[in-house]
Amino acid sequence: MDYKNNLIDTIQTHNPTADRIWLEGFSAESLRTYLDHLVSASEPRGSHWVRPGDTPAITFRATAA
Repeated sequence: MDYKNNLIDTIQTHNPTADRIWLEGFSAESLRTYLDHLVSASEPRGSHWVRPGDTPAITFRATAA
């Protein structure tokens, strides 16, 4: 099994509602970032997740006119 499939399997153990086909559309790097966030979120209160510097803190979408 390759690295990306291992990431998807591990993500699905932490988030069983995540659809495999949907996850397959992401890069291995994006999946790793998501998995790190899931693992961090499962830790006790007071622990924290450090957002990667290349990821914006706030995003938005403009509505269609």
